[in-house]
Amino acid sequence: MRSTLRALALTGLLAASAVVAAAGPAQADVTICQQYGTTTIQGRYVVQNNRWGSSANQCINVTSTGFQITQQQGSAPTNGAPLSYPSVYLGCHYGNCSPGSNLPMQVSRIRSATSSINYRYVGGTYNASYDIWLDPTPKTTGVNQMEIMIWFNRQGSIQPIGSAVGNATVGGRTWQVWRGNNGGNNVISYVAPSPITSWSFNVLDFINDVRNRGAITTSWYLTSIQAGFEPWNGGTGLAVDNFSASVSG
Repeated sequence: MRSTLRALALTGLLAASAVVAAAGPAQADVTICQQYGTTTIQGRYVVQNNRWGSSANQCINVTSTGFQITQQQGSAPTNGAPLSYPSVYLGCHYGNCSPGSNLPMQVSRIRSATSSINYRYVGGTYNASYDIWLDPTPKTTGVNQMEIMIWFNRQGSIQPIGSAVGNATVGGRTWQVWRGNNGGNNVISYVAPSPITSWSFNVLDFINDVRNRGAITTSWYLTSIQAGFEPWNGGTGLAVDNFSASVSG
């Protein structure tokens, strides 16, 4: 099962993941091949290569609004952990906070949390994953205790961490819900029945659903909002063409 092997992989990689390159200057069309290399876009988001699960080469081309995977030479068993999570985010990830971010913010204080995403898909084995991270404390380093994963697209014989616990309607869409633990944090995943290429939505809809499941309370903190891909095989050409997120309290 992917959950078991990914838990083992994450346990050994959490310490290494904490070593994140410092964010570079705000610019577009930058190629990043360093394992944890990052840069900033629009003066408010961080884009990260985040090749945490493989020693194979991976490169991304960062644009003014997102990024594209331009090289992916790794391959991983589909019943284990993915190779990486190249992504763009608002907030704080392993001590690297996006410019001017007001995150972490306590859930009880959030008045609005909205986001918009546009994905571009190619062949391969991967998921298009949108991550929402929360923790009982205003944590900016290390691993948060709760990961909400929204699977906009699933290609190949991969599955979320844990086991399916039913279906739910969140944000006006129907999702298959999975729940588990990867060895480092709890995970609740929402899997779309068919690929979604673009969507503007209320992040609080998912946070409130997780809260209603008893997994968090309003005293917890939202630490980051992230969008990207988890590839197992292939994936060159996958892109986040546009990403935006805003949280106000």
